[in-house]
Amino acid sequence: MLSDEALRANVAAVEARIAAACHRAGRARDTVQLVAVTKKQPVEVLRLAYGLGLRHFGENYAQELRDKHEALADCAGLRWHAIGPVQPKNAKYVAKAAHVFHALERLEVAQELSRRRTGAPLVCFIEVNVAGEASKAGLAPDAVRGFLAQVSALPNLEVTGLMCMPPLEDDPERVRPAFRQLAALAKSLGLAHLSMGSTTDFEVAIEEGATLVRVGTALLGARPA
Repeated sequence: MLSDEALRANVAAVEARIAAACHRAGRARDTVQLVAVTKKQPVEVLRLAYGLGLRHFGENYAQELRDKHEALADCAGLRWHAIGPVQPKNAKYVAKAAHVFHALERLEVAQELSRRRTGAPLVCFIEVNVAGEASKAGLAPDAVRGFLAQVSALPNLEVTGLMCMPPLEDDPERVRPAFRQLAALAKSLGLAHLSMGSTTDFEVAIEEGATLVRVGTALLGARPA
């Protein structure tokens, strides 16, 4: 398990990289929200991260989100982000535990989330498959406008932006066009927020307008086997 000292160093390093990217882009640091991707990490690591001031945790799997939400119920101020696609049968876990859902792409999931959600609306990002990869989830860019209209008619959901998972590249500059395309699409739809960028490319994402970056390995280290 990652030590407190190592985690502290990782958090400082990521924060410095975010600040530098914001400076290059002429943006204030507080325009970018860091989401720590906690998938497969033990609860003890999440508690260490919480102790260092991290408050936004991202989980890929609905049932893991459910379990960690329950295990950390005593941690005031935590905001849970469901960042992976969800099946309709598991939407109830996201509806109950998450504050933000980053991977909305199916109407039946949106309907189930809307039906199950109580209290404040669930903030949602529509996932867009900007590169048209067969192995990736997400809507084709030209399908987003119609889907947004359908989802916006549902109660208990609030779509505030778009999300993408671009191709993995050794050189982050190679994914800059994907981020730029997503930003242009969001602007055309009047959506203010962009969830894009991970450990390998979050600095480029910030330069292209990301308002949320999802960082796992650079913060919490490699996931346990």
